Amino acid sequence: MIRLRKFLLISFFVGAFVLLVSFIQTYGIEPLRNAVETMGIWAPLGILILRGISIILPALPSSAYSLLAGSLLGFKTGYITIVLSDLIFCQAAFFIARNYGREPVRRLVGVKAMKRIEGFNQNQLEGNFFLMTGLLMTGLFDFLSYAIGIGGTRWRLFTPALILSLLISDSIIVAVGAGVSQGAGLMLGGALLGMFLLATVAGLIKKKASKA
Repeated sequence: MIRLRKFLLISFFVGAFVLLVSFIQTYGIEPLRNAVETMGIWAPLGILILRGISIILPALPSSAYSLLAGSLLGFKTGYITIVLSDLIFCQAAFFIARNYGREPVRRLVGVKAMKRIEGFNQNQLEGNFFLMTGLLMTGLFDFLSYAIGIGGTRWRLFTPALILSLLISDSIIVAVGAGVSQGAGLMLGGALLGMFLLATVAGLIKKKASKA
């Protein structure tokens, strides 16, 4: 029941974004795109930094920046921007937790988010590459980067799991934004199907982690 509620909530926000971008596309997305193109590298850099802030401070929504990157920058540029941002700032979150421990993390994320981070530590992720990779695909990669660092996982194990998870999960969300703004029905349909499959896999992995 809880999993269904989460899936419906995600579907609602994705649907709202689709309607919003469709509205912008109908009434004036071209001027917005032209403005972004004139900004050159500053537009991807701005989205990269904003996405990064949402990772270091996970109370802020991060998926919105993936959709925004896809819709404004196109799939290729948007995908590279989001993957780079996630890679840099998830590594930063991991190193903060790994080197400085719980107290600095608690100050950054707050008490409520810290409880969620502590909850992940109970799943015994250390050394379990596949479970770690699967959980990092769930959209909670920001919390997990802190949790994995606090748990004492080695950087050599965390980094490949992070890269693999980002290459898969980021492509789906960015493709949704790109597919909606560019009217690419096939891309949008494939991305939505991929999002559904990813949500299903994430649910199974979370269930397995809870049992563990």
